[in-house]
Amino acid sequence: MVKVKIHTGRGTGTFEVDVSDLTFSGEEFQEVQKLRKEKAGDIDMSTGRGTGTRKLQDTPDPSPKKEKGRIRGRGTVVDESEN
Repeated sequence: MVKVKIHTGRGTGTFEVDVSDLTFSGEEFQEVQKLRKEKAGDIDMSTGRGTGTRKLQDTPDPSPKKEKGRIRGRGTVVDESEN
């Protein structure tokens, strides 16, 4: 069990909920996203501050990002060693 803090109203109130299965990240959630996208079909969604539209099914699938190394400090030094 994991406790999740939920904010209510305009962020002025909070309460905690016990959650047994967290499926909003990782490979499981990517599968859920694919199923939702297939169900959506020809639904249009607005993009770019509402100035453009595109079909929801045409959105690209998220791909895992490959890291080139470790970022240290304030992000100004990239260590490309394999540690």
